[in-house]
Amino acid sequence: MANSPDKSSSGEMSFLDHLEALRWHLMRSAIVIVVLACVWFFMKELLFDGILLAPKSPDFPTYKVLCRLSDKLGMGEELCVTVIPFSLIATDISSQFTTHMWLAFLAGLITGFPYLVWEIWRFIKPALHQHERQYARGIVFYVSFLFLLGIAFGYYIITPMTVNFLGTYQVSREVQNMISLDSFISTVSTMTLLTGIVFELPVVVYFLTKIGILTATFMREYRRHAVVVILILAAVITPTSDVTTLLLVAIPLYILYELSIFVSAYVNRNKPTTDLS
Repeated sequence: MANSPDKSSSGEMSFLDHLEALRWHLMRSAIVIVVLACVWFFMKELLFDGILLAPKSPDFPTYKVLCRLSDKLGMGEELCVTVIPFSLIATDISSQFTTHMWLAFLAGLITGFPYLVWEIWRFIKPALHQHERQYARGIVFYVSFLFLLGIAFGYYIITPMTVNFLGTYQVSREVQNMISLDSFISTVSTMTLLTGIVFELPVVVYFLTKIGILTATFMREYRRHAVVVILILAAVITPTSDVTTLLLVAIPLYILYELSIFVSAYVNRNKPTTDLS
């Protein structure tokens, strides 16, 4: 059978052919994300009132759980959130429309993320050896699951704590909080997306271990240093002064680190002796 025009005489794709293939994978991903963004755009009430602005309400599930936890710990109503006294304002004539478009795109990106990962995997997969494909089996599921888990953690844990603290913080009773819509949305979306990225740590560790840069032994030796970094990161993510809130963020991050050690150890244990990577 004659070689296809996309391949060289040796049957291998050229660099430009690879770029062309990558372009089509990314094109399909972009189309899916744009379609989902359009769907979210027309679901304005759910996107804003039901999701993005929900952490501003005392009825948000996280606040209710914190109140129950406060009662069980004998702290009274110390962790209860009964009111979040700040107003959102639009300071630019086009800010509400542009914010609507931007959030619809972010929602489309988040919901279309698994498909994006799948398309990238379809592009990478043919270049892998058989044993490398075995090691990467289920990668689309794990990458997507960890990202969405991180999004959920950022939305239900970090975002409400940040909104409650910064939204109610006052340097003086003479200064009232009237927060711009852009500022609020930027804070919520940034916190949520960053957490989704941070939760990809086990996947990053998997590939770093696979190519020999990282080992489980190294991560165990520097576990104490990692704990300090995690506590600092938790303190930065949650700008509150109480220890309970700090631990609510630090503990899942530490579990993520321990999971990464397990992943690294698993990769080293199952490496073929002939695999020099």
